[in-house]
Amino acid sequence: MKSVIKTLCIFMGAAFLIYLFSCERNTSPANPNFPPNTTIANIPVDSSTIFALVTMHWDGEDDDGFIAGYQYSYITYHQDIGDSAIHEWENTTETSLTIAFESSDNLNFQKFYVRAVDNMGDVDPTPAEKHFYTPKTIFPEAEILSPVNNEKFFTLEEATDWWPGIKLIFTASDEDGEVVEFAWAVDDGEWNWVQDTLLYIKPDNFDPLDGEHKIRVTCRDNTNLVAPKGDSVIVNLIRPTFDKRILIVDETIESNFPANIDPMPTDAGVDSFYADIFGIEESWDFKQNGMPPKEVLGQYKLVIWHADNLYTTENKVHKLPQHIDDIMDYLNVGGDFIMSGWKILKSFADTDPFPRAFEEGEFIHDYLHITQVDETAKISDFIGAEGSGGFSDISVDSAKVAGFPYNGMLNYINLMPERAGFTDKMYIYKNKLDSPFGEYRGQTCGLRYYGSVFDAAVLGFPVYF
Repeated sequence: MKSVIKTLCIFMGAAFLIYLFSCERNTSPANPNFPPNTTIANIPVDSSTIFALVTMHWDGEDDDGFIAGYQYSYITYHQDIGDSAIHEWENTTETSLTIAFESSDNLNFQKFYVRAVDNMGDVDPTPAEKHFYTPKTIFPEAEILSPVNNEKFFTLEEATDWWPGIKLIFTASDEDGEVVEFAWAVDDGEWNWVQDTLLYIKPDNFDPLDGEHKIRVTCRDNTNLVAPKGDSVIVNLIRPTFDKRILIVDETIESNFPANIDPMPTDAGVDSFYADIFGIEESWDFKQNGMPPKEVLGQYKLVIWHADNLYTTENKVHKLPQHIDDIMDYLNVGGDFIMSGWKILKSFADTDPFPRAFEEGEFIHDYLHITQVDETAKISDFIGAEGSGGFSDISVDSAKVAGFPYNGMLNYINLMPERAGFTDKMYIYKNKLDSPFGEYRGQTCGLRYYGSVFDAAVLGFPVYF
């Protein structure tokens, strides 16, 4: 009897479980999702006329969920032209944006729409609207300041600390707003958008590396207008070969030697003098040919520049300072340079009192590493120089300056009392033991800079004498 009851209980329990799990429960249908609502601030005032860069404010609400984002769009109706432009819907999570409205006509009617999007993806079926007018906006303008058209530059295959690339300086303006972005391009290449108007274009932007190229610039203003023309220049890039040894640039003007020098040297005589020293039969006559072009400079490992005639502030006959940018470009790519002359350093600051400090950014400081230059008096006192660091002593050729007021000596010698690192003395000033200018004795009058890319030297006296 007990076993029958037990079997019956098991059977009834199994039947109950089968019934329990086989029955479907009745559920209520889900509540429908109601779309969100959008409101827009009363700024700007409807039908007002305002500048095309407008800050819009809006908000949204959703009774059965939350706002996930917004979409905005606008239509521009050109009042004079008679057509329109549609700005498609854009997504945002912001409730305030500054928008540059298209305003190419003299007067533009703007219809702005914004709609909220809820967490279910539904959008407000009746977007909020704002209507207003904007006057025509003026395109910005861009202008290249440097380089100038058809300027020539040395170039290397890779940028270095001394040669960072082709320097580009430009400016931009916007008559009715603000320039917010600038761009440059080489030849037909793509625009490179930047925030600076001074930059260096790296060599990998030029293909081929040497030859003629066009550099272009443009800009964008705060109404999203891009300068339609921009500006452009042609540059010529030259890769130095340095396959020749020495170029002597003869800037010495024999007619500007003191009148009492006897015999008066000729151009051929000065050329012969330098040819004997350096073993170079030819020299570049600056007075006749002007500044050597970069195609010429780039062939030589070393340029020697001499200006041995007397320099005065009236005649300003030393022309090296006027062409120092070409020399710096030559040094930046690995050329070496020696300069000498009568008042050669003074010619870089001829109206300034000496001693004079040369600051960062000036050729004397940056390339010769001289921080202060002095000059001896008008009274002749220099009899020669003591060689330093392996250089031999030198003496003034008294026969060339035997007459008054020189009496076999030289005046206006440039001294270098203060110098920076990586420099060595080449020559030290000498005068007679009974000279009244004892403060000159022992000062540096010839200096050499040893650099990682180039070497440079300056002699503060006219080598011809």
